[in-house]
Amino acid sequence: MNRDRGASNRGMPLPKIQPIIPVARKEPFDDPGWLFEFKYDGFRALLYIEQRSGRFLSRNDNHLRQFNRLARELVAEFSVDDAVLHGEVIAADETGRPQFYELLRRARTASYVAFDLPWLNGSDLRALPLSERRRRLQDILPKESPVIAMALSVEGRGQELFELMRLHDLEGIVSKRLADPYEPRTKWLKIKNPDYSQKEGRGDLLNRRRNS
Repeated sequence: MNRDRGASNRGMPLPKIQPIIPVARKEPFDDPGWLFEFKYDGFRALLYIEQRSGRFLSRNDNHLRQFNRLARELVAEFSVDDAVLHGEVIAADETGRPQFYELLRRARTASYVAFDLPWLNGSDLRALPLSERRRRLQDILPKESPVIAMALSVEGRGQELFELMRLHDLEGIVSKRLADPYEPRTKWLKIKNPDYSQKEGRGDLLNRRRNS
């Protein structure tokens, strides 16, 4: 994998990025070498930006056309030649809390929470550690945008963040090693709040939508 191919790749089609899929873990933990993120309840998606257009692809490489308008709005916010971001499409209420069912029904305006940057301006960033990719992501994100934000996170204090998720009836956390590259063998750990209220009936609802 070439870590920084630079300007020679600009104008070429973006590579298909295989997204890292978090695996389940039951208990939260503390570790200074790990990042602990707010687990946003929405649709996990890669945002591809190239030639001043954008599209969302799902973990299964499906084009999420229902969010094409959001993709166009996001492209207008960035000053980049090309990029691939990994994040979550959500619909947040007035308190900032994701509302999954309202996103599904398109009852609220969608926005994007970004947490990784595998590609930027012709350079493959996947070999870089998470800490550096996040620094570069922070550098390109527009400030105080209504349609995109950086994922909220803390370093080292997974148990404390998880207890906050439980206290505020949020879905859980995702744990990531700060030194890890972005590649399929990298393990991200999802730790879900067992008492999360919005999980009730979700399987049946999604099955009905797929079969309708």
